[in-house]
Amino acid sequence: MQADNAKEAKELAKERIGFIGTGVMGSSMVRNLMKAGYPVTVYTRTKEKAKALCAEGAAWAASPAALAKDAAVVISMVGYPKDVEEIYLGPDGVLSAKQGGMVIDMTTSSPALAKKIFAAAKERGIASLDAPVSGGDIGAKEARLAIMAGGESEAFAEALPVFEAMGKTIRYFGPAGSGQYAKMCNQIAIASNMMGVAEAMAYAKKSGLDAKAVQETIATGAAGSWSLSNLAPKMLSDDRAPGFFIKHFLKDMRIALSSAEEMGLDLPGLKLAKKLYEELSARGFEDCGTQALFLWYDV
Repeated sequence: MQADNAKEAKELAKERIGFIGTGVMGSSMVRNLMKAGYPVTVYTRTKEKAKALCAEGAAWAASPAALAKDAAVVISMVGYPKDVEEIYLGPDGVLSAKQGGMVIDMTTSSPALAKKIFAAAKERGIASLDAPVSGGDIGAKEARLAIMAGGESEAFAEALPVFEAMGKTIRYFGPAGSGQYAKMCNQIAIASNMMGVAEAMAYAKKSGLDAKAVQETIATGAAGSWSLSNLAPKMLSDDRAPGFFIKHFLKDMRIALSSAEEMGLDLPGLKLAKKLYEELSARGFEDCGTQALFLWYDV
């Protein structure tokens, strides 16, 4: 069975990938797929946004359905669950046109929607995985994403070479929706950690210390985290450029809180982080990176 899976994975690697969503993350993911030798067709609502990728060798499709017809694997990396649902289940969506093969949604989305897409795909003889990622724009550029997958284990085995072109930490978590549940764990951990990082930097500045020196020092100790190492320097230099948008983080926190409520689980840290980010969004910072939480402290 393992030999058969390896053979199928090798054959899959030779076929075309359709990629929907060429934003901050998606563009880098497409480039890494092409570097790994995959022919890629992209779709984005505005063709102009795909101009650079097309100049580098990607083909362009006029709709999700058109993209799906010629792609063995369709990958999506878009903004919101409503976008995911339209892409796959809409009248001109991927599942309306695709015959066999596989679909992989790498958007951070709803576990319930992942299960819905899985069921609809299975009825059409299409394998489906939910495989959200973590690692931000840096991880996407350097093909170091953490990839959390849910769906059937056989589909995961077939998709592994595709995932390896984009990420380093790749793990299968179980049935459809499991990848999204795992990603919510990631977002929950980040939410409270970002408050801690921002408060530590605000405290360092208010106390008159060299905040950069504090950041460099405590990042090597027990307080160390990806956010402290990579986003605290951006906080201190007032770099608000998005590796991950506040508006998208708010979407994730709402999904996590909704699913936690369904489980009967109270998450006070996540609720507070959501409140602070909502206040920043109301002040016009929703298109900034998540490190802009530092602005809330106004130091």
